Amino acid sequence: MKKHNFNAGPSILPRIAIENTAKAVLELNNSGLSLIEISHRTKDFEAILDEAVALFKEQLNIPENYKVLFLGGGASMQFCMVPFNLLNKKAAYLETGVWAKKAIKEAKLFGEVEIIASSADKNFTYYPKGFNIPTDADYLHITTNNTIYGSEIHYDLDSPIPLVADMSSDILSRPVDVSKYAMIYGGAQKNLGPAGVTFVIIREDILGKVERAIPTMLDYRTHIKEGSMFNTPPCFAIFTVNETLKWIKSLGGVNKIFEMNKAKAELLYKAIDESPIFVGTVEKDSRSLMNICFVLKPGYEDKQEAFMEFLKQNGMVGLKGHRLVGGFRASTYNALPIESVQALVNCMKEFESKNA
Repeated sequence: MKKHNFNAGPSILPRIAIENTAKAVLELNNSGLSLIEISHRTKDFEAILDEAVALFKEQLNIPENYKVLFLGGGASMQFCMVPFNLLNKKAAYLETGVWAKKAIKEAKLFGEVEIIASSADKNFTYYPKGFNIPTDADYLHITTNNTIYGSEIHYDLDSPIPLVADMSSDILSRPVDVSKYAMIYGGAQKNLGPAGVTFVIIREDILGKVERAIPTMLDYRTHIKEGSMFNTPPCFAIFTVNETLKWIKSLGGVNKIFEMNKAKAELLYKAIDESPIFVGTVEKDSRSLMNICFVLKPGYEDKQEAFMEFLKQNGMVGLKGHRLVGGFRASTYNALPIESVQALVNCMKEFESKNA
């Protein structure tokens, strides 16, 4: 049975990226060695890293005064690295979900944190608007897409202070004006590659302004100077990132990916909005293109397990909502084909016909 992978992360990747990675694990470039046993200092791996950086810059039109890093530790490590490097006296944060709250908790270890807007009052089912950005803060931190709750900001903020964005779950899903951000970071395991590597896009001039001493491994300048190779980088994951970036380029780039993602989201949100038994959980102008959350309407809650079993019987994987939200969540990342979304819609309609 064909599987339709809606996992929230680690998640679906382009088939060609998986196949090429599998081949490289057996042998890389006729070297007689596996990708997972070569030295990161070899010309073969250095070429892979250089190509991944170049493709990342090309696909997002990253300006010349930005550096691209591939690090370990996940986005969660960035929650402390960002304030360690950037927070001198005060930082501003948007509170839009679990991951934003985790970032706020870490930042408070380093200085004053001002939460300038929050959507906690409605269980993070919308993205805040109309907030004022304090000009006396060292930076503003936002989480652009909220994987758990399914809300997303659909434009690039104009910020009078350096703007830092966690784009773990929507990087490369849509065009971004990188010049409006001082830094963008995220885990790769949604749209970019397997778990194990973290991307950082950073403007060098924001560094070196805090008064504290920074441990070597937590200082962005260390990794900029050493080209992501101060210590052994996650070679396997970076290889797959490079293969994924090549796939994105082959399709026509981020603009083409954006068209595909909009089509998938429109198809599924239409089915939810027209459903007699399902209902979306996020305000319409904040709906994510990447993580589409919905629940059963009042009176149908007892059908939850039956629908999950029906999905399983039809090859649908990863659709159970996060434990904090419940219901269902379809993660429609870049590599998910629209055919899988159509298959999910067909399941919903068939289930409705039997249960509505």
